[in-house]
Amino acid sequence: MASKLLLITVFILDLIAFGLAVAAEQRRSKGHPRLDGESNYRYCVYDSDIATGYGVGAFLFLMASQVLIMVASKCFCCGSPLKPGGSRACSVLLFIICWLTFLIAEACLLAGSVRNAYHTKYTTRFFDNPPSCETVRKGVFAAGAAFTFFTAIISQFYYVSYWKARGDAGPFGAETGVGMAAYK
Repeated sequence: MASKLLLITVFILDLIAFGLAVAAEQRRSKGHPRLDGESNYRYCVYDSDIATGYGVGAFLFLMASQVLIMVASKCFCCGSPLKPGGSRACSVLLFIICWLTFLIAEACLLAGSVRNAYHTKYTTRFFDNPPSCETVRKGVFAAGAAFTFFTAIISQFYYVSYWKARGDAGPFGAETGVGMAAYK
């Protein structure tokens, strides 16, 4: 039976990561050009930088949940072999999809956090075009939140499928042949 404590812990970590990613999307910084009254220069003024912290927090919580799942399942490649069958095939497929969604979520969260932390510092003369106050595109953190959600669901199914495929191997490990001890 899969560890319920581990599943609950991973679910809570994924839920926190999802919440932080949604909060980062809501609070991403926005830049507005301002005019300096003394020297006729325009410069960018940015809102709060809290979204960077939310994005990094989501990144770390998602990574912690993925590490817990992979350590508990021995990253699928270490340990005793799994029983052949549908559960093993399902766990292989879910393992691959889990890593794919995890990497996409982490890339979105990291890229959004880095871009949100970057602020343009240059100024322009009053008669020039206003400075470009580039910020994170709308939806980068939302994409990270969506893939965090997918990773959370798929990692839970992966872990349960892994434990089904692992099965009760008995005290001496799984046997590949047909046991004849019951027929005397």
